[in-house]
Amino acid sequence: MSLKEKRSIIKPILTRLPRQFNVAVAEIDHQDVWQTAVIALVTIGNDTGHLHSQLEKSVAWLEQFRPDAPIANYSIEIW
Repeated sequence: MSLKEKRSIIKPILTRLPRQFNVAVAEIDHQDVWQTAVIALVTIGNDTGHLHSQLEKSVAWLEQFRPDAPIANYSIEIW
């Protein structure tokens, strides 16, 4: 895989996640490494249960939308 191929996988994710789940999303690390991507999702609200649910649903959707791009690790932080 090349960086061009990686970007062809990442770009649709960065475009579709915000539409599906009302989250902000960005690739935040390893932009120049073709083997890895670090993507951050952010949402704001006053109901922590809803926020957690939105982020969990986003991860589940990503696993279904791109089964060829497995999620090695993720964490959810609510402040």
